[in-house]
Amino acid sequence: MRLGVLDVGSNTVHLLVVDAHPGARPLPAHSHKAELRLAELLDDDGAISDTGIERLIGVLGDALRAAEDKGVEEVLPFATSAVREASNADALLARVQEETGVALSVLSGEEEARLTFLAVRRWFGWSAGKLLVLDIGGGSLEVAYGLDEEPDAAASLPLGAGRLTAAWLPGDPPDPADVRALRRHVRTEIARRVGEFARHGAPDHAVATSKTFRQLARIGGAARSAEGLYVQRTLGRAALEEWVPRLAGMTVKQRAELPGVSEGRAGQLLAGALVAEAAMDLFGLDEIEICPWALREGVILRRLDHLPPG
Repeated sequence: MRLGVLDVGSNTVHLLVVDAHPGARPLPAHSHKAELRLAELLDDDGAISDTGIERLIGVLGDALRAAEDKGVEEVLPFATSAVREASNADALLARVQEETGVALSVLSGEEEARLTFLAVRRWFGWSAGKLLVLDIGGGSLEVAYGLDEEPDAAASLPLGAGRLTAAWLPGDPPDPADVRALRRHVRTEIARRVGEFARHGAPDHAVATSKTFRQLARIGGAARSAEGLYVQRTLGRAALEEWVPRLAGMTVKQRAELPGVSEGRAGQLLAGALVAEAAMDLFGLDEIEICPWALREGVILRRLDHLPPG
């Protein structure tokens, strides 16, 4: 069947269309995305503004038309931290459903971590052993650890690259004092949660997903996306530690000129790098491998698992 997964994230609204059936890997057929930056459209009360809701409704309409054009049989719509944490989430969801017909399923942070972990497990297989999975989104950092398809530990921390940039790094380039303050904050938040993962023992394989990690790996020397999904890409902590101060001294425009860094995400790259560096250090990881599958693929795989055979 042809499935569409509609991801309303903190940075983008992304429709991924795949051809899939139980027992086979989903084959991407079409991708439609729009940068909306919902996390940056919050007012002083933590609500997504009317303008933001109207823009979301317009983008969802475009995505639904793209899904129809591509012959999608079923759309799986979900939202993550920007909608989950908005003070007017219920009103937003009701209006979206009324005007578009889309009933957005709002994932908890732990559900995000678990579904991302499922996608990573299916990508690497059982031979990868105990997995530690890190995912930096626009609004949150997800961490999951385990040996099976369901992780033994999963957590979501409010350390997304977009959220932190808006709250902590107003300058361009940022003030060094702001960078130091954010670094302390990130490390304190992660350190509070390390113990619940460490008690399960060292992972056999450390993996990262998300565009933030892909971009950090690329500037650290990993292969370009054009070289295909199956090229191994890694990010070393030593390379990351060299890049963090360099990123801190750059303007957004200068970061956007780095290999693999998109203009729309360049402003968030420093905050993402600080989170990645802290996570690798505090979890004792010298290197992580980049996985091309993440939350959207996890949602698709879970849906396929519930289809009857044949």
